[in-house]
Formats: sequence, structure tokens, C-alpha cells
Amino acid sequence: MSREQPDVSPADAGSGPLAGHRVVELGGIGPGPFCGMLLADLGAEVVRVDRPSDAGTQSLMPILLRGRRSVTVDLKRDEGTQLVLRLIDAADAVIEGFRPGVTERLGLGPETCLARNPRLVYGRMTGWGRDGPLAQEAGHDINYIAIAGALGAIGPADCDPVVPLNLVADMGGGGMLLALGIAAALVHAGRTGQGQVVDAAMTDGVALQLAGTYGLIDRELWVDRRGSNLLDGAAPFYRTYRCAEGGHVAVGSLEPAFYAALLVGLGLADDPLFAVQHDRDRWPAMSARLEEVFATRTRDEWSAVFAGRDACVTPVLGLAEAASHPHNVARGTYDVDESGLTQPGAAPRFGGTPTASRPVTRTLGAHTDEVLREAGLDDAGIAELRARGVVG
Repeated sequence: MSREQPDVSPADAGSGPLAGHRVVELGGIGPGPFCGMLLADLGAEVVRVDRPSDAGTQSLMPILLRGRRSVTVDLKRDEGTQLVLRLIDAADAVIEGFRPGVTERLGLGPETCLARNPRLVYGRMTGWGRDGPLAQEAGHDINYIAIAGALGAIGPADCDPVVPLNLVADMGGGGMLLALGIAAALVHAGRTGQGQVVDAAMTDGVALQLAGTYGLIDRELWVDRRGSNLLDGAAPFYRTYRCAEGGHVAVGSLEPAFYAALLVGLGLADDPLFAVQHDRDRWPAMSARLEEVFATRTRDEWSAVFAGRDACVTPVLGLAEAASHPHNVARGTYDVDESGLTQPGAAPRFGGTPTASRPVTRTLGAHTDEVLREAGLDDAGIAELRARGVVG
């Protein structure tokens, strides 16, 4: 199931469209590391700065730290700040995900860094944004999607809103958006020699993903009520169904041809209840009937029935199952390394500058000496800094 892994260290890997670009990531959790992972997957050389107290510890989310080296430096000490500034002086981009004002207090704010390195792209990740009444408030993915309007739209009409993991704000509206912003700003810096600040707020990123939904609202094709619309589970041909053994199938038979194939596969092609696909008055009765039919067979039996029918009916897989699904195996969507670690493969694919998921970084601070030597420090200087607790 594994795609071939590059036999190189994160620092040596030279493939991908961002090869040759250097990024300094000020250690954080969630969307910031995801951004760093994406940039590393695309070929950038990424160095992550962690706390000295974490030196030698195992990362809780090693896949998010794949493809880069980890150094442990105390950013609350002036000597530590100066070390990191040396790294930033030679970098093309920075990633930081602290609350507004923190990096400025540490002496690592964008004004300081851009004054020293005018070509620098300074990527900032926040939940609420760098201004506005909530800017200094704590929050997590669930809070950002709640304020942006997404959470209230997800779930059945007669139930509470459903939390869609931490994908919408943290990863999509945060990490992925910042990676796009940094990549775009790197293009601009390469063309003009001018760096800039990239401000990625997760609330903004969530709202951006709702562009299509707001377009439907404008055309009066969407009502602001959970579980009442074409794409939110109200339509009997766009929802999930429980099967005989408790598994589920996902039905996405939106277009007429797919809808017709769905009815044929279920043996309902001649049932008058389903004659008019978009008769919303019939949707509740149609859903109830489909629930009865899908409950007569197991998920895998239905998967076999719909194989090759082009009806947009698929099994709902667990995380372990997804990695071994034949389609995902054929494409290398997931990798399994020699230790048995399953991880998503690098995406998207590039025809001329191929990418590959890089080795994971399990031990924080594992590359401190190596990176500091490259920055011009000798072994005696590194040992002295370690003895004084400036580095881990």
C-alpha cells in the first residue's frame, strides 16, 4: 500500500515546486503545523522552533511535523530570540500562530523580521483575526465555525448541530489557507523582491468556504434552517443511510442520471413515490422508504450492488478502512511506512515537480545542533547555550 518513500532527510529533500525555499515555523499546534507540513510536502525546507522543555520528548502528532527539522530554543530569552532571528534572516517565510501581539513582545514580530529580511513572507495564523472585538479571546475550531455560520448549518433539522471534526476551521480555513497565502506571497516576493505579512484568520477561512452556500441563499435556493436543503441531508438522494449490520452508505445521486441509477439499484425504478426527484413535499416519505430498503442489506452488500452503476453510492468507511480501500491504495492516497505508521500522502500531484510525503519528526529538538551549526555556531557555543538553558 505504501508509495516509495524518499531515502533522504527532511533537510536534503529537493523535490517539489517549493524546493529551495526555506521556512521557519514557530512551534504551535493544529493549523500552524498543518501549514508547515503542506509547505514541506511541496518541497520547502522547514525548520520548526520548539521549547527547550520539550527537547527529547515525542511529538503527540508526528505526522503534522513530517518533513522538517525541529530545534528547541527559549524564545523568552534574548539570546534565544537572536538565534531564531539568525534563522529568519536566511529564510524565505515564517509561520507563527500565537495570539496577536505575542511575537512582537518576543522581538520576533513582522516589523522586526521584515526590516532585517525585506523579502520575507511572514505568515500569521489566528482564529479570530488580528483585529476585531474577539481578537484576544481564546477559541478552537468549534468556536470559529460557530461564529462564521458553518456549525449552525450542519446536522439534522431536529437535532443539535454536528461537529465536523476539526477540519473546517483548523485545517481548511486555517492551515490550508495560510499555506496558499504563503505560496502566493512567495511568488510575489520572487518577482518583486518585496516580502509581506499574510494574515490568515480561521473565521475568514470558514466564511470563504461558505461562498457557494451564500450564492444559493442569494438565489433563494437555500433556507437558513439546518437539515432543510439539497446538500445538508434533507434530500433523500443526498444523505447517509444505515444498513442491516449498522454500517452506512453515502448517497450523492444529485443529477437525474445518477438518481435513475440509484432507483434501479434499489429496485424502485417503477415506484411512483420517486417519480419526481425534486418534489420536496415527498422528500420525507421518500427518505423513509429508502431507509427501509437500505436496512435490508449490509453496507458491503450494497457496495457490491452499486459497484460500476455510476449512481454515486459509496460505503462510509472508518479511518482504518479508508487507508486500505482499493482506490486509495491504487492512488497512494495513504502511505504506510516501515514502522507501520499510516499517514496521508502528499497532495496535490505535480507532473513536473513530483512530491512525496516526507519522513515524520517524532522527537522534538532532534536537529538543534545540526541547524545551529548551519547558522554559524560551533560546538562549543552550542554547548554553552545548552548549559544555560537557551537551547534544549
